[in-house]
Amino acid sequence: MRVEDEIRAKLDEAFQPSALNVLDESEQHRGHAGYQEGGQSHFRVAITADAFKDMSRIERHRAVHAALGADLIGRIHALALEIKT
Repeated sequence: MRVEDEIRAKLDEAFQPSALNVLDESEQHRGHAGYQEGGQSHFRVAITADAFKDMSRIERHRAVHAALGADLIGRIHALALEIKT
């Protein structure tokens, strides 16, 4: 399974978002630190879910990282998050 698909599946399961967009931006980072051939290293996630309603910005980021898990986070070089309720 591609990293992009793993991210989507884990976030769908954890937050039941009303909107979720997972974009692999790896190719935009060719030649930069952390780039790996074939992509799957740099991601931008835009997620909207009621689960984030009473959370601070930091709590939202921590919740997303926890949902993805240490193993998956360890395979990603960069993760940009846009989290809304």
